Amino acid sequence: MITPDIAILRLDAAEAQEAIRALVDILADAVAGGASVGFMEWSTPEDYRRFWAAVADEVDAGRTVLLIARLAGEIVGTAQLQLVSKPNQPHRAEIAKVLVHSQARRRGVGETLMQAAEDAARQAKRDLLVLDTDENSAARRLYARLGWTEIGTIPRYALMPDGRDCGSTFFYKSLA
Repeated sequence: MITPDIAILRLDAAEAQEAIRALVDILADAVAGGASVGFMEWSTPEDYRRFWAAVADEVDAGRTVLLIARLAGEIVGTAQLQLVSKPNQPHRAEIAKVLVHSQARRRGVGETLMQAAEDAARQAKRDLLVLDTDENSAARRLYARLGWTEIGTIPRYALMPDGRDCGSTFFYKSLA
């Protein structure tokens, strides 16, 4: 179910800096909920703030497209399109940190963010996208529903926030 009042915005570097407080809250919520998104349960708000400041720098450098989702005026989700800069991969980008605050889930925010990320990829002339997610993540169903192809799982690829092993399942989607 997609809620019609979801607004997706592409942030520039200054807007990304202004949104850090809300982005920190979304990331902290994801980690507290057990999501394997690169942080551990002992990570601090300062760790999250540094992460988002570095993302803002990547946006400023033109290497990352940062999207946010607003619902009722509040930032409730985010996604990144990381533009691969290798000379032999000018056609490729990676989707990263698709996060929706737990209080805003099941309203179409994740799906709307993914569609906006695909649109941003097309605008950037990228027609092959890749992503990975926790092998037990509910997001796997979303990606499959949106036409992404699952290519396999690497066991013990990362850790869960509590330190347990976590396999990562990889997907791709051709926009060509």
